Amino acid sequence: MNGDFTLYTPTKVVFGHDAEAKTGALVKAFGGTCALIHYGGGSVVRSGLLDRVKASLDEAGVRHVELGGVVPNPRLEKVYEGVALAKANGVDFLLAVGGGSVIDSAKAIAYALAEPEYDVKELYEHTRAPKACLPVGTVLTIAASGSEMSDSSVISYEDKKRGCNSDLCRPKFAVMNPALTATLPAYQTAAGCSDILMHTMERYFVQGPKLELTDAIAEGLLRTVMRYAAVLRDDPENYEARAEIMWAGSLSHNGLTGCGNDGNDFASHRLEHELGALYDVTHGAGLTAVWGSWARYVYKNCLPRFVRFATNVMGVAPQASDEETALKGIAAMEDFFRSIGMPTNLRELGVHPNEDDILLLAHNCAVATGGKVGSAMKLYEADMANIYRMANA
Repeated sequence: MNGDFTLYTPTKVVFGHDAEAKTGALVKAFGGTCALIHYGGGSVVRSGLLDRVKASLDEAGVRHVELGGVVPNPRLEKVYEGVALAKANGVDFLLAVGGGSVIDSAKAIAYALAEPEYDVKELYEHTRAPKACLPVGTVLTIAASGSEMSDSSVISYEDKKRGCNSDLCRPKFAVMNPALTATLPAYQTAAGCSDILMHTMERYFVQGPKLELTDAIAEGLLRTVMRYAAVLRDDPENYEARAEIMWAGSLSHNGLTGCGNDGNDFASHRLEHELGALYDVTHGAGLTAVWGSWARYVYKNCLPRFVRFATNVMGVAPQASDEETALKGIAAMEDFFRSIGMPTNLRELGVHPNEDDILLLAHNCAVATGGKVGSAMKLYEADMANIYRMANA
């Protein structure tokens, strides 16, 4: 039985060489008269990208102010700083120049400005739902999160890492020049590729109805990312590989690879969020550190999907039993992660939780998910603790 679905992907994509030169015209076309340029560290400045973006805005007659300093696992304090700056300058458009952390922070600022009578933190605490959001545009510099086309924003505060999902925050446009990602460190490139893979696998390992075409798209995306991640490991400046990975990042998290399924899984993401909150680890690396343990914990409950993954994605020949085929597929995925320098357990990630830490991680994850999470298998607090223990062994 095939599932019903609604796909909403309103983001205009401008992709290719020197695409950032069109940024000002895009902001103006979507009604922006004063943009807050939001960015992270000094690479945007050192590369000249920030100056090119500002020149484009000037050419289009769009006023602008800027706020840098966004860090990985972006902080609520920076969001509040951006809100104050935006209010003082009449900002009506958020322009994120960077990767997922910058885009998520810009989305949070946009939420806050659209409903100034409320504390934006409430959205991430899930004590209310957003009803409005200022327009957001992006100039992407890291292929990873897919936030440039997604409905998601994740913010860290008070040792928590929480997300808010709403179509209201989907960016109006995404400017994507693959060449902008060529200077990324190898570890960040590999972590980004891993995040892209996980966004698709979180929609692939599910129960219930599915569509054959969606499965084929997902499997093709996974194979493509793995192929070109290996290319970038050996040839970091390869433009073709950068382009393939950048486009895959957007398609992996705009909803396409989940069309027709009966709900997403996203247990690995929720498990990683707590690791990110407690240890401030790189998101993609945190995901690969828990995925194998999650997969071995749940695969029997979702065996046909793991068998299909093993054969169609990982190229595993059918074994004597479906279980053996599935386990070989999991092991092959872990081998791939290691081949691009990603961890496959918490020790390799560089964190060493004790039993009290594991119980805290599991409790926080259970609270954040309302007590349970997952589609391949419903996970409760005890299951979460078991997976953390497996990843810590």
